[in-house]
Amino acid sequence: MLSILHHPQLSDCRRLFLRNYEISINIGVHEFEKKGEQRVLFNVDLYIPLALSTPKDDQLEEVVDYDFMRCTIADRISKGHVHLQETLCDDVATIMLAHPKVRAVRISTMKPDVYPDCEGVGVEVFKIKTDI
Repeated sequence: MLSILHHPQLSDCRRLFLRNYEISINIGVHEFEKKGEQRVLFNVDLYIPLALSTPKDDQLEEVVDYDFMRCTIADRISKGHVHLQETLCDDVATIMLAHPKVRAVRISTMKPDVYPDCEGVGVEVFKIKTDI
């Protein structure tokens, strides 16, 4: 199996990442989950072609800002309750992939408080576009 980091369409990319971004959100299918918020950890990798993300003048507008990842997640969460982590990951990945400089995205979510006998439960998705 080919590692994402060695994917041929990503060989000319820089990877931006956001690690263990913790937010309390309304998520879940069970009635008790619909009554309050749960902690969710987000991990995001964005793959940006070097040709589109190599600053020439050391200016923020020349690159994809890290705030883009946090704001995208916050905007999606602001839309209200989500039943499934799969839905949340897919939605956030699709929005991030729509950015004109982003070639690929890998995002995972983890709910750390679901079971007492494990670190957490979660889902991960990877999406790539070829028209950039």
